[in-house]
Amino acid sequence: MAKTIHTDKAPAAIGPYVQGKIVGNLLFASGQVPLSPETGEIIGETIQEQTEQVLKNIGAILEEAGTDFDHVVKTTCFLSDMNDFVPFNEVYKTVFTTEFPARSAVEVARLPRDVKVEIEVIAEIKGLITIQRQKDRVESRKL
Repeated sequence: MAKTIHTDKAPAAIGPYVQGKIVGNLLFASGQVPLSPETGEIIGETIQEQTEQVLKNIGAILEEAGTDFDHVVKTTCFLSDMNDFVPFNEVYKTVFTTEFPARSAVEVARLPRDVKVEIEVIAEIKGLITIQRQKDRVESRKL
């Protein structure tokens, strides 16, 4: 059964969806745009400022789910202008301290509220990884 993730430290959904769902040991987080969790207003005008806010929002969802950026395995990044790719990457890479996740990055015609960036992530849940590995070891010993 999937578990719904919600935190007041990230913007509320602006449509018929949730911030994230945990299925098994994976978090599937909905795409985040650069909105303030408190006001719902767009934060930043540049791609760098907006990317920083998006990553803060994602970080809050990861924390609520019991994980962090080092356990993100895949991101999908939507940019309104591929000319922003280099400055976007400069900010994006700062949140990963071990390895970078797999990633897709695409330019789209338009994003909600005409923002410059949206990012969605899939991440492993830290505690569930350990529990599942322990269960796997016990099962393999039984064989």
